[in-house]
Amino acid sequence: MRRYLAAALLCAAVTACTAPASTQTTDTLPKDMNVLFWTQDQRDLAFRTMETVPKVVVNTVEAGDVVYPLPQGQSIDLGIDVDAYMAKQRHAGLIIVQDGKIRLEKYALGYGAAGRWTSFSVAKSFTSTLVGAAVKDGYIKSLDDKVTVYIPGLKGSAYDDVSVRQLLTMTSGVKWNEDYTDPKSDVALFNMQKPVAGEDVTVSYMKTLPRDVPAGSKWLYSTGETNLIGVLVSSATGKSLSAYLSEKIWKPFGMEQDAVWMLGATGHEISGCCISASLKDYARLGQFVLNGGIADGAKVVPDDWFAAATTKQADIGLPGRGYGYQWWTNDDGSFAAQGIFGQGIFIDPKRKLVIASNGNWPTATDPEGVGAAREAFYKGVQAALDKEAAK
Repeated sequence: MRRYLAAALLCAAVTACTAPASTQTTDTLPKDMNVLFWTQDQRDLAFRTMETVPKVVVNTVEAGDVVYPLPQGQSIDLGIDVDAYMAKQRHAGLIIVQDGKIRLEKYALGYGAAGRWTSFSVAKSFTSTLVGAAVKDGYIKSLDDKVTVYIPGLKGSAYDDVSVRQLLTMTSGVKWNEDYTDPKSDVALFNMQKPVAGEDVTVSYMKTLPRDVPAGSKWLYSTGETNLIGVLVSSATGKSLSAYLSEKIWKPFGMEQDAVWMLGATGHEISGCCISASLKDYARLGQFVLNGGIADGAKVVPDDWFAAATTKQADIGLPGRGYGYQWWTNDDGSFAAQGIFGQGIFIDPKRKLVIASNGNWPTATDPEGVGAAREAFYKGVQAALDKEAAK
């Protein structure tokens, strides 16, 4: 499971990034292209300034003039030293929004409310939501349509048998190896794919993959397939993902700041990764979901979209856990967007709760138990709210 969660960034990072740039600490810049080998100090810098990394190109997700309010609420008593918790997590930012009000907001690592921080695989849930918008707008007729209806370049490949729904739930049955310790894995070879004129680099690689098992019969984490979802949305809508995200959510819902979205080798947003936004705007995305996908009085996604997207659609082999439409699900009704190095948006509809965190864990995944500690923190917040409600 930890390896699956690690998949958030790496196929994007190795492709798009070389070394973090800074006019302030140029003597500390990494020489390699893999974020896993950057020092902690280099990551602290780069994660809040990813758009300045050499050779990285981004599109702007434009915000509008009206900002969705997140008023200050009563401070929440968690019964723990939150600063110490953040230090152990190496959180750059932590915000708790409950019933639409900020109950806690803290920053560290030189990061603040005015800055952006990279999302890694949290972006997958953004991309999924754009699929919902495209269905609502009529660009995607049905989730049961074959993927090749929208990406003709995949015709004649293993994706002939795969539906949009199966792509969303990572149950395509197409063979994929996301082992970062294996230089011959797909996630490594994908990064070396040379662009082909007139074709998205994701399509160029993914159409070469063989079938493993029948479509719909097995869940397998594949960042490459999330990148395909982004290509599908752009192909269906005729718009860039950044422009569509701005049009459907960022402006009408009232995000406070522009975001940026990193582009791949052929100029398309890396939809499995790499949105950079402010902490409060990550929380606003959670609030948008809690509000049923309504922005500026209009429903952005179909009425039943989030009910399906945020509940278990695929068994991932962990008790009480599952996978929806690019969301990690829990059997208690809560769900989350997650990215390596500690990025996350946790949403609990029962308690009207959103917890957003940005950070730089000591390692990409969880060998030191930081992920388990974060899960315990979520449960602690839920317990604190239940205690309040019982008074």
